[in-house]
Amino acid sequence: MSRKNKEQENNAGDGSRAISKFTIGDLLVMIFIGILCATCIIPFIHIAAKSISGNNAVIAKKVFFLPVDPTFAAYTSLFEDGSMTYAMGYSAFVTIIFTLLGMIVCTCAAYPLSKKRLKGRYLFTFLLMFPMYFSAGLIPSYLLMKDLHLLDTMWVLILPLIYSPYNMLIMKTYFQSNLPDSLEESAFLDGATNFQILRKIALPLSKPIIATLSLFYAVGRWNAYSDNMYYINTDSLKMAQYKLYQMVASATEAQTTSLSEATTITSTPEVLQAASIMFVTIPIICIYPFLQKYFVKGAMVGAVKG
Repeated sequence: MSRKNKEQENNAGDGSRAISKFTIGDLLVMIFIGILCATCIIPFIHIAAKSISGNNAVIAKKVFFLPVDPTFAAYTSLFEDGSMTYAMGYSAFVTIIFTLLGMIVCTCAAYPLSKKRLKGRYLFTFLLMFPMYFSAGLIPSYLLMKDLHLLDTMWVLILPLIYSPYNMLIMKTYFQSNLPDSLEESAFLDGATNFQILRKIALPLSKPIIATLSLFYAVGRWNAYSDNMYYINTDSLKMAQYKLYQMVASATEAQTTSLSEATTITSTPEVLQAASIMFVTIPIICIYPFLQKYFVKGAMVGAVKG
């Protein structure tokens, strides 16, 4: 009998016991998660297949998950025209600057507010969190951008949104949960200043949340196009997502998709739209694997205590 107990203990240690407890509830959870994953992956596969399929096959609605009559004509049109390629480079440049400035502003706001020694921190927290719930609206924002002479400039896409109350709250919570006061007190005893503690202690220990919020900032700026629509008129200042929006809108209204004044595709706008979607989506997908291990840790902020 004792021998069986030992075998059961050994099996429990290698995880085989957990497999024997597989229930119908676990199966339902797996099916539900599988459906959620499919809703994200299947549309992407469908768009990818359309982007490299022949015009006739796309018009006849024969393309589902595999390309029919494979061709890269749509991608060739994108590169030959140059407007979308330029918009991609410009979007990457704006996104990098936006993410860098956003993380600097977020860190400078979150770190002091996470410290009990800051006098009036509850008032400052209230003032900095207030924009998360209430905003002035589109028209006052437009008039403000006009008075600041930011309209039709690159900075109107960067400066108004670099401070995010939501991101600041996440980083503030991380600092409070993962940076013990005793660590900073010892640094103060050694003569370190607040900026030295932030630069040499807090930031090196905060790589997960920095990577997570950087991804939030980058994806948010990369996918946004409404401010482009309201504040930008010059073609050279339009980001890739707004160019894609214009392309889809023109195809919907006139059944033609225009890249620029020199190039107009009138055969199958669906193929060019699909190629453009893949063109502007792939860069973000390529960045995610490098930040995945930090992203998972940062997303778990507050989930586990102790």
